[in-house]
Amino acid sequence: MKIPFLNLGAAYQELKADLEAASRQVMASGNFILGPEVAAFESDFAAYCEAAHCVGVGNGLDALLLILRALEIGPGDEVIVPSNTYIATWLAVSHAGATPVPVEPEEKSYNVDPALIEQAITPRTKAIIPVHLYGQPADMDPISELAGKYGLAVIEDAAQAHGARYKGKRVGGLSDAAGFSFYPGKNLGALGDGGAIVTNNEDLANRVRTMRNYGSQKKYFNEEKGLNSRLDEMQAAMLRVKLRRLDEWNERRKRVASLYLQTLEGVPDLVLPFVPRYSDPVWHLFVVSHPERELLQTFLDEAGVGTLIHYPLPPHLQKAYRELEFSAGSFPRAERMAKTVLSLPMGPHLSDQETDYIVSKLSIFSAASSHAAR
Repeated sequence: MKIPFLNLGAAYQELKADLEAASRQVMASGNFILGPEVAAFESDFAAYCEAAHCVGVGNGLDALLLILRALEIGPGDEVIVPSNTYIATWLAVSHAGATPVPVEPEEKSYNVDPALIEQAITPRTKAIIPVHLYGQPADMDPISELAGKYGLAVIEDAAQAHGARYKGKRVGGLSDAAGFSFYPGKNLGALGDGGAIVTNNEDLANRVRTMRNYGSQKKYFNEEKGLNSRLDEMQAAMLRVKLRRLDEWNERRKRVASLYLQTLEGVPDLVLPFVPRYSDPVWHLFVVSHPERELLQTFLDEAGVGTLIHYPLPPHLQKAYRELEFSAGSFPRAERMAKTVLSLPMGPHLSDQETDYIVSKLSIFSAASSHAAR
């Protein structure tokens, strides 16, 4: 059996008629930049996130960057970020001119540990960016409490968490603003790049609308030095089609996760995802941990099971951040996770038969490893 890590082709086939009809409508309209499809998607996605405003932008990195710039965060400022995250979270801070200050993750959830944030706050700290990693909400209440105590902004990196809930509330509306990515592999993925900012702050939303369009509200008249970061009209049309199915597809992901959790419980040396009581995750990724990760990945690959590592090298050890002069051992939790985590196939089109096959191969590997250890 050959099981890809994520089957995007199956997603297209399920929605083929609607996607192609939407694309033809955009092509026939002659509206290709900031037209009615973008406006309609912004309205739809804001409502979905239970927030007041949505602003479509070019990608998830730009979403975070534009939020930071709209909040006047820049050179000389510090922003707290997780040590365990995709590098885009850090890059947004750097491109704004500020300095990322890493904080270690919780051992079980992989999300930033709220108990460690306060000790990282300095007089230069302006914001905290919790990441809802792998589709699991970060613990927002203690983070928001700290932000209120020190007068800091909170910016959700919700790139992997479309539809997730924290204590019953959708992510995206839990902070000053949230950045979303619509990269094709996301739970809500476009057919190319795309992103959005979700906020309840009207002034912030209006400023971002200006900044994404060269700093202009009126064509050829520029109020500030903005960017060209606009959600494409065609991608907005594709996203509107997919948004109507997002909750259903997230439920399918939850079924796959439930099967994994039930059937893999008790497998030796395999650490399964932990779901806190406050969390209703959407399982963008199903991430396990194993002390012999490389051997396990090779075994699954030879069995036809696609896997990925999220992520093999933490941001603080990347060459891109060598100027911060972090060394191996600076953030041991993140480094340990990078050496042991493995993402299993996950998606709304993964069948029970495929899931059973993956589980059987994991069990075989574990049994063989335990026998060899004796």
